[in-house]
Formats: sequence, structure tokens, C-alpha cells
Amino acid sequence: MRVHFIAIGGAAMHNLALALMEKGYRISGSDDAIFNPSKSRLENAGICPDTMGWFPGKITTDLDAVIIGMHARADNPELLKAQQLNLPLFSYPEYLYEQSKDKIRIVIGGSHGKTTITSMILHVLQNVGI
Repeated sequence: MRVHFIAIGGAAMHNLALALMEKGYRISGSDDAIFNPSKSRLENAGICPDTMGWFPGKITTDLDAVIIGMHARADNPELLKAQQLNLPLFSYPEYLYEQSKDKIRIVIGGSHGKTTITSMILHVLQNVGI
């Protein structure tokens, strides 16, 4: 699978890019600015864009999906090219949904304690072999 990230440098976006790369996906991406720790993590994985900016030439018909970051505006040249080519477009949450819609999901929300509750649930699931 080939997936391109518009605004790959975000906290959530770069982690999704790294996770998909670990699954064997071919990843490309663009951003107008990327800061650490996202930048160094993408560099270490070999998927940090060489040049900052938006490059419609990166959007080609062999892409299986384009994931759009929150700060990509409606007039983003890569987004416009993806729309022109009628490529599958996803926001971060839409893509996560598509990847997990046939799985059992546990969602943890709230203002405080999400990390603690998540670690407790993971501990229990590991101990029962799930």
C-alpha cells in the first residue's frame, strides 16, 4: 500500500505514518514545518520530507490513500491534486476508523486519567491473552 500524508509532521500524523511503515506500507509525506520530536523520528525512519512545503508532484495515481492533517487548508495544492485525481482521501480519524471498523475497539475519553486507565486495560488484556 502507498499512503501519502499531507501535514505528516503532526504529533498524531507522524505516529500513524511510522506505524503504517512498520506494517510494510510505502509512506510519503509533506509539511510546511516539522519540529522535534516528530522530525527526528521521521528522519530516523527515512520518511522525513527533504524539503518543506507542498508539492503536487508527490500526488500520483499509484497512491492508495491520502491522509490529510488538520492544518492542511482547503486550497492546499496537494489536496487539490488528490481531489483532481479522485484519490481516496481521509482525515486522521476517518483513516483510523477504516483500519479498525471490523475490530473490537475500546475507546477511553475524558479530561483526566486516560493514560492511567489505558495502561490498566492493556495490563488486564495482556494477562488474559488478548
